[in-house]
Amino acid sequence: MSYDGPSLVTRLMVGKALGFLVGLAGFLTFPYFMADVGWLVRFGILFWYTTLGAIIGLAGVFSWHPVLKVRLPWWVRAPLVGGWMNFVLTFFAYDFMEAVLINIFGYGSVLASPWWFAVEGAVVGLAIGWAATLFGGEGKATVGR
Repeated sequence: MSYDGPSLVTRLMVGKALGFLVGLAGFLTFPYFMADVGWLVRFGILFWYTTLGAIIGLAGVFSWHPVLKVRLPWWVRAPLVGGWMNFVLTFFAYDFMEAVLINIFGYGSVLASPWWFAVEGAVVGLAIGWAATLFGGEGKATVGR
């Protein structure tokens, strides 16, 4: 595969593909962590991370913050987007996420806090942002094709 320069479509495809793989891992392994998890939750995880990858891919266009007047490299932008999206998700599904993490790590464990999903989102965002930038570039140049 040859690199033809920055491309938003490539960023989007890479982001969605990696997000799908992370979501698929969650889809397939969720029953091992919580036996009575339903299909809606499993598909929700799959679709959530696919969408998260797409958003990180699209966010690659914004390499400059117009208000703060600072550069936004991929290693800042992608973890912020991934962390923020999982932070917001935690607000909507706090009780369920808490139950899952207590089931995995035990009651009273530091790792049983649902807010760790925000950190996990930042790590996933960092990985997706790296790959999307590697294969699709970043900035205004991605929309010129």
